[in-house]
Amino acid sequence: MNQQTIRNNLLEIMERITRAAEKSGRKSSEIEIIAVTKNVPESVIRQAYQVGLRIFGENRIQEAIPKIAALKDCEEITWHMIGHLQSNKARKAAENFAMIQSVDSLELACKLARIGYETDKHIEILLEVNVSSEATKSGVQPINLVSIAEKIAALPEITLRGLMTIGPLTTDKKLIRKAFITLRQYFEKISLSGMFQRNFNIISMGMTDDYDIAVEEGSNMVRIGRGIFAERTAQ
Repeated sequence: MNQQTIRNNLLEIMERITRAAEKSGRKSSEIEIIAVTKNVPESVIRQAYQVGLRIFGENRIQEAIPKIAALKDCEEITWHMIGHLQSNKARKAAENFAMIQSVDSLELACKLARIGYETDKHIEILLEVNVSSEATKSGVQPINLVSIAEKIAALPEITLRGLMTIGPLTTDKKLIRKAFITLRQYFEKISLSGMFQRNFNIISMGMTDDYDIAVEEGSNMVRIGRGIFAERTAQ
């Protein structure tokens, strides 16, 4: 994949985001794109950085760390952990990522808080919510979400920036839209509760197949891999 192909893919994505944002009465500038780099080599990530992408999402710690090290010269680059995070890898995640989007339990949040205390580091997270209650997915169950958010609010080393979800694995756009509406409603409920201040401002939902629906329903952060880099398999 060359730089021009990435640029063309990104332009198409931005056009779709613009149309979707307009439907929800927002500007496309309010939507952040996370370039998902699972199975994407460092050289291609560098090309994506050169066309203007700045935030990159990785699913696996062991794959991410060498890339993060190789791209340290890209001064404006930011890395987000977006895949399932095992507790025994929480320390490495805290050391290497600016944000952990996939915090799926109170226990993991508390583990990160202990790491933050030990290392004198503030850790930004999103709570992953299993909106569609699919057995194959990680995430906090919606019924427990507000209670868990309240407990996280009491952890001084953690800043809960918002919520994240993965849309249901279906081609039924009505079901996808319903899931995204539900996450937005939970976000608004927590926001209005006053337990968090202005830092609680991220709704991360929408991937390559459904990001336009997500933006229409309030997402301000989309995670796109295949749409930017095409389908890639592990080397």
